[in-house]
Amino acid sequence: MIDPKVIRARFALLSPHLNERARRLLAASEARAAGYGGIAAVSRATGIAASTIGRGLLELDSVVPPEAGRVRRPGGGRKPLAMTEATLVGDLLALVSLSERGDPMSPLRWTCKSLRRLAAELAERGHRISHTVVGEVLKQQKFSLQGNRKTREGGSHPDRDAQFAHINDSVARALAEQQPVISVDTKKKELVGDFKNAGREWRQQGEPEEVRVHDFLIKELGRAVPYGIYDLAANAGWVSVGMDHDTAAFAVQTIRRLWHDTGSLRYPN
Repeated sequence: MIDPKVIRARFALLSPHLNERARRLLAASEARAAGYGGIAAVSRATGIAASTIGRGLLELDSVVPPEAGRVRRPGGGRKPLAMTEATLVGDLLALVSLSERGDPMSPLRWTCKSLRRLAAELAERGHRISHTVVGEVLKQQKFSLQGNRKTREGGSHPDRDAQFAHINDSVARALAEQQPVISVDTKKKELVGDFKNAGREWRQQGEPEEVRVHDFLIKELGRAVPYGIYDLAANAGWVSVGMDHDTAAFAVQTIRRLWHDTGSLRYPN
């Protein structure tokens, strides 16, 4: 009768001090010592796959010692597809370029196509790739998952894709000519005063900062309106904070202040 508790205890004691090959050989030696049913019992006790224990048994019987410093045989494991297929990344980016959307940090950085659809289109171009690997490649190219968009009161403008393509082309052309390109965005407005927020700070236990129960506007203090500008070429930001309404005049004044303070120095021509 094989006692998995004893095997588990021995393996837990030695495993932290062993590399991958040594753990494999230890599991194989336990399976051989246990006799019939040993592979299954050791697999349950240690969590090591039965196939891995089987390879360990073959290594125990092998008369050829492994190369110094190696824990796996040469050639084990497959190189990433992005390394073996030179055109994969380019083809993927070409597919998503027509379906990308914008954010304030770069011209176009997310796609509305599903991973499975992209994998199918890549297969038509001769790439054998799964949708999970498509996701990994997109993450390597700085794409990310995005939240959904409200559309209950009407869909997107029919020229929305054309608008983003025009913006992307204009941005790329201006950056190539070393001309300034900025992204302007109104940030979340905040009430000014002792209101509750989601942040936390270190204080004595049982002494949280006391704030107002209701988030009613304090007329004397008003509301803060942060307006952010991002300079794509310089990778630099600028924020103006006003207390008036979010108006076009406020947006223009924010850009004007950025230009007078840093923009005209950064782009003298």
